[in-house]
Amino acid sequence: MRREEILPVALLLAFAGGYIDTYTWITHGVLANAQTANVVFLWVHAMAGQWQQALHFVPPLFAFGVGVVIAAWLRRAAGGRTGQLSLLVEIGMLILVGILHNRVPEVAGTLGISMVAAMQTSIFTKVEGATYSSVMITGNFRQAIEGAFSLASGGREPGRLRKSCIFIGVCAAFGTGAGAGAFLTERIPTLTLGIPVAALLMVLLLCEMPNTAKASQE
Repeated sequence: MRREEILPVALLLAFAGGYIDTYTWITHGVLANAQTANVVFLWVHAMAGQWQQALHFVPPLFAFGVGVVIAAWLRRAAGGRTGQLSLLVEIGMLILVGILHNRVPEVAGTLGISMVAAMQTSIFTKVEGATYSSVMITGNFRQAIEGAFSLASGGREPGRLRKSCIFIGVCAAFGTGAGAGAFLTERIPTLTLGIPVAALLMVLLLCEMPNTAKASQE
């Protein structure tokens, strides 16, 4: 198993994903991760003729698209080091957002953080072989419920219990990150982004650790 797919990585990324989504909502009134919500708000305001409010949701959508393109380019250019390089870019972007926040808060917050979210969701897509998302919980929540229902109805698929628990854990980590973001954003605004930076640094360290399973096979 690749280091990017281990459970601690998924939990830390989900924590960071929930945290930065709450941060951008409280600070800028947009969502860094949930572009569905941004599209809905854009069209609700547009249909009401509230063009200024509608345009408020365009920058994160644009930045998310740019982040997806950067992630695709990294996969092509970096190969097996894509995860580590993307983490370095994400960490650098969050640090830059923290520095620029007091000068150009709208540009730094909406553009920078949406790019981070896009890169994270594009590159870190699996946990223990199962597809998941670290920046939104809809799909994870669905798979957790499906797994629980299968077990409750007598299903005996190998690994189903662990997979269901993994998705429940990812949802819980996202919610914990969102709660932490809500609590800290209004209390220590100048240092708020230090928390997801620390989480991503821990992910980077985990990804850089040698794959013991692979080493033992060799």
